[in-house]
Amino acid sequence: MRILLAILLNALALAAAALLVPGIRLEGWGDGLAAVVLAYVIVGAVFGVVNVVIKPIVATLSLPITCLTLGLFAIVINGLMLMLTAWLTTFTPVTFVVESFFWDAVLGAIVVSLVSALLNQFVVSPQRA
Repeated sequence: MRILLAILLNALALAAAALLVPGIRLEGWGDGLAAVVLAYVIVGAVFGVVNVVIKPIVATLSLPITCLTLGLFAIVINGLMLMLTAWLTTFTPVTFVVESFFWDAVLGAIVVSLVSALLNQFVVSPQRA
């Protein structure tokens, strides 16, 4: 149940990034609402796997530069994870497109981080008051 909730939260965060950043979009899905939701769930699952498997390795290897930049390099790492998700989804029926790294991936990473933080605060642990 917790994994499904994480996939849905990732899907919502990616949908917000696709809505707010002009260079991020989803291709290869149908016109119906169910097709769009299923497409975002597939991309959210791929993004979750990337964040669980690859991001810790990259974050550990880039720890010196992250400390040197006072944590700002973490935004670059998140942008790279979005680009990797976009590449991996080319092998699925649904394609998550990030047009350029500098503006689209970095701004998308900021949007995904903010939306994920807000959703995790209110959905995952709302009884913390």
